[in-house]
Amino acid sequence: MKLISIDLKSEFGVLKKPDTNIPIYLTFNMLHKPALLGIMGAILGLKGFQRKGELPEYYQLLKHVQIGLEPLNTEKGNFQKTIIKYNNTTGMASKEQGGNLIIAEQTLISPAFRCYFLLDTQDQLLNQLDKNLEKGYAEYVPYLGKNECALWWDNYQVFDYQDFKPTKPFKINSLFIKDAPIAAHKYAEPYSPLVTSSGGNTFSYFERLPIGYNDQLFQYEYANFAFSDWSFKENYPTQNRLLKTQNNEIIQVF
Repeated sequence: MKLISIDLKSEFGVLKKPDTNIPIYLTFNMLHKPALLGIMGAILGLKGFQRKGELPEYYQLLKHVQIGLEPLNTEKGNFQKTIIKYNNTTGMASKEQGGNLIIAEQTLISPAFRCYFLLDTQDQLLNQLDKNLEKGYAEYVPYLGKNECALWWDNYQVFDYQDFKPTKPFKINSLFIKDAPIAAHKYAEPYSPLVTSSGGNTFSYFERLPIGYNDQLFQYEYANFAFSDWSFKENYPTQNRLLKTQNNEIIQVF
């Protein structure tokens, strides 16, 4: 298995929450796995949603791929957001007189993520994905949530890695699924009057994010995620796989 990463960026992004509607559409703060699989599908030229009651080709072919996500350039895990208002005048969006629907949409500003992929390059499709990512090539123009939010990527990297089992306090550099309350497992450096900075332990960010689709309901399935610069005790329970790279970064893949 080959571990690679790319830095994925966009000027704007709208990862619309399915449970929000008029008067304002809200966005997830973090990129989630189903959206990333859609981006991978666009890069490979796979089909999207075609028929009701059938999951898209890209999802069926790529859902087994283990990925990791590390947000970049955030303010304690948060991306800056704004509200954009626009008119939908297609005549099909509203039954109001004139067929004009005024939409207010929460939008991410300059979202960026380091996306990790654990790829079996013996698989022809995944080998092609690896090559496309390395070359910066996409069959279809990928976007972050909607057509107007085109994205690009750079900084293709290949990592040496090993499975990580903590034997001492550690930090997780990526988003991770919160299998247990993290406050109870936070590691605090022993107090010393000579040390004036903790070098971390300043924030924890939480968000409930989609991890896939339910095969019967065709709706998102969710997990509780965290992103933090805290150090954790070696007994912090993590059910998902942790990898340690040659740079001593610890990434959770799921």
